[in-house]
Amino acid sequence: MKAVFDERQRAHDPKHFMANGRLSANPEQPQRIEELTRGAGAAGCELIAPADHGAGPIAEIHSPEYLTFLETIHGRWIRTEGASDEVIPNIHPDRRTVSYPKSATGQSGFHQADTSCPITAGTWQSAYWSAQTAMSATGLVLGGEPAAYALCRPPGHHAFGDLAGGFCFLNNSAIAAQMLLRAGRRPAILDVDVHHGNGTQGIFYARRDVLTVSIHADPSRFYPFFWGRAGERGEGEGMGYNFNLPLPRGTGDRDYIDALDVALARIKAFGADTVVVALGLDAHENDPFHGFKVSTPGFARIAARIAQLNLPAVIVQEGGYLSSDLGDNLTSFLVGYQDA
Repeated sequence: MKAVFDERQRAHDPKHFMANGRLSANPEQPQRIEELTRGAGAAGCELIAPADHGAGPIAEIHSPEYLTFLETIHGRWIRTEGASDEVIPNIHPDRRTVSYPKSATGQSGFHQADTSCPITAGTWQSAYWSAQTAMSATGLVLGGEPAAYALCRPPGHHAFGDLAGGFCFLNNSAIAAQMLLRAGRRPAILDVDVHHGNGTQGIFYARRDVLTVSIHADPSRFYPFFWGRAGERGEGEGMGYNFNLPLPRGTGDRDYIDALDVALARIKAFGADTVVVALGLDAHENDPFHGFKVSTPGFARIAARIAQLNLPAVIVQEGGYLSSDLGDNLTSFLVGYQDA
């Protein structure tokens, strides 16, 4: 399997992460790249650089207003007297229909959902090349590869059309699915990250051309909290085209596989001819977020089940945070997929 990665994804190097009122080190660090490249290499992947597909495919998912914000906000922010080195919002609107502020502070609150997506001097460059990585992996699949792995960092599935959140800025999986649509494919997105793919759901919620499926920890007491219930089925033309499978905290291999089988049956019912796998490795039992208890061999079983769809697959890296198991978990998944 070919793996796509661009070194410019290292430029995003956030230092801060605020949760439960406490400021700590950001777990979405460039060091994740070392573990993931090691894991892909151990799976026998050939690592290649992406092509530059430009901003157009990104703007099919994200508003020009939001893209302008991401590209320019850091330079504007640091000109503010007393500003920190990273863009972190301190105020948020109560709804998305409010007027659009001119100030950097106001725009940060409008376009950043939480305090876990600080914007640094290198964020735009890394997010842009993360998206190009997903598009290039998609191009490989459209060119005939049965599967390709996109080592995307920062991740993307919490990013809405005009809103960053949860370490995510550009929704790489959504961009990949849209690219497949343009090529005449019928894609489904299968999100196996421990956190609900709320941005992906939001982007496609009123659409019927992309099926969105997410298996994740019950959001009643887990990020992203406000999205991810089983009753969220879509709206308008999209009614019935969004499928959430929230599972209890601590879910292990067997129960996860049972839920995955339900998800795969829905993808078959949709008649998908290509699948985008939003691959979160944070379902692992030793991941710092402690949502699920999937084992390292369990990722191979998950991958083998997905491979049995017998569909071309774009595998897009989402979560999975620093632990001694991160690279091994990726190896397990990719080997399990290739050996199925």
